[in-house]
Amino acid sequence: MLKGFRDFIMRGNVVDLAVGIVIGAAFTTVVNQLVESFLNPFVKVVTGGRETSGTWEPKAGIIFDWGKFINVVIAFLLTAAAIYFFVVLPINKLNERRARGRSPEPEPEQMSDEVRLLTEIRDSLRAGPPADATSSPADLPPDRPRA
Repeated sequence: MLKGFRDFIMRGNVVDLAVGIVIGAAFTTVVNQLVESFLNPFVKVVTGGRETSGTWEPKAGIIFDWGKFINVVIAFLLTAAAIYFFVVLPINKLNERRARGRSPEPEPEQMSDEVRLLTEIRDSLRAGPPADATSSPADLPPDRPRA
């Protein structure tokens, strides 16, 4: 039981996932601080120093806080934009540069006529006899050996 667990943990995908989660948690604090320090003040400058806020209370005790929802949506969009432009886009450009340095995969050589013919014979043998073949071993010519 412990060997199976060890094998599961030591697979590359699980280790990569664990590293990604730890780095993602650390990166979350960086992105949150970017949003709080730069993007939220920018939104306040654009809106004249006001925050988007507001509530709606159709009945006593039931409050719809649409302003908080709008703030969270704006923060999400700004965070997603920051991650895209500061992380995803540079990584994609780096991967493109790395791919340009690699040599292209060699094209497979053309098969000779003999190899092509043998491949066709093999494929037809695997497919089995044709549907209209109704002969039996008794119908074979006398000079042909029987299996």
